[in-house]
Amino acid sequence: VQLVESGGGLVQPGGSLRLSCAASGFTFREYYMSWIRQAPGKEPEVVSAVRTGDGVTDYADSVKGRFTISRDSTKNTLYLQMNDLKPEDTARYYCAIRASLNPSGVRSYLEYEYWGPGTQVTVSS
Repeated sequence: VQLVESGGGLVQPGGSLRLSCAASGFTFREYYMSWIRQAPGKEPEVVSAVRTGDGVTDYADSVKGRFTISRDSTKNTLYLQMNDLKPEDTARYYCAIRASLNPSGVRSYLEYEYWGPGTQVTVSS
């Protein structure tokens, strides 16, 4: 499994970024594909997840209404549109896959078997 993130960078508070994750090398028919972030000194946080079979999405309370997860199945690419960014959104953002379709535990980073190397997002004036 190969996951490669892109789109991170430095942005001012209130700004927007769009992250992308290109996925390859696996044959799961259905799975959870998610964005997980980790700030220095903190545990990873599952920001958002999408279940590929039916498109059901989930968001952490900290990003609801500001972030939108989407997926292009034809390109096997996951996106995260991040609007109204805040300094507390500063973190390394990882794309991850969880083979289990059980919705229980989808917000636990420990449930994700495959991770990309991540892309850094810094929100600062």
